[in-house]
Amino acid sequence: MNRNELSKAIYEVAHLEGTFILRSGQVSNEYFDKYLFESSPSILVAIAKQLTKLIPENTEVLAGLEMGGIPIATALSIETGIPVVFVRKKAKEYGTCKLAEGIDIRDKKVCIVEDVVTTGGQILISAGDLRGFGANLEHVLCVIERTPEGRRKLQEAGLNLIPLFTMEELKKKL
Repeated sequence: MNRNELSKAIYEVAHLEGTFILRSGQVSNEYFDKYLFESSPSILVAIAKQLTKLIPENTEVLAGLEMGGIPIATALSIETGIPVVFVRKKAKEYGTCKLAEGIDIRDKKVCIVEDVVTTGGQILISAGDLRGFGANLEHVLCVIERTPEGRRKLQEAGLNLIPLFTMEELKKKL
């Protein structure tokens, strides 16, 4: 699936219309249900193939954020051979009590993987947590950049957002 075909497939399967409250608290008349494109094997594989081209050089670990970034980071890991960690919103309170499940991230070049970025709020929280565990973070990959607000906030925190698509770009394809 080429990039244009992928953008159409994502839009067709995941674009919903109605009234939706976003994680940020904003109200929107449209919503991209990320789980609809993430649960489609053919679309997920195509996303991984396209995102592979955007992974920053020297990335040692992909960090999939709970919950939407995990399937994308896993598909990217399978496609590239780069190890993946699964980042919880909150460290579990039993067993290993880990925040990032998987290999050790200390002193590794870690790239955060997310599905849709609106304000970047959870990414900023998770980036702070990962840095606290010694990860070297500079980049965030995402499938859809919903608004420029998230990019600005991430840049202020020293993170470079690399989207596969912007919301505007997806809408123009149709």
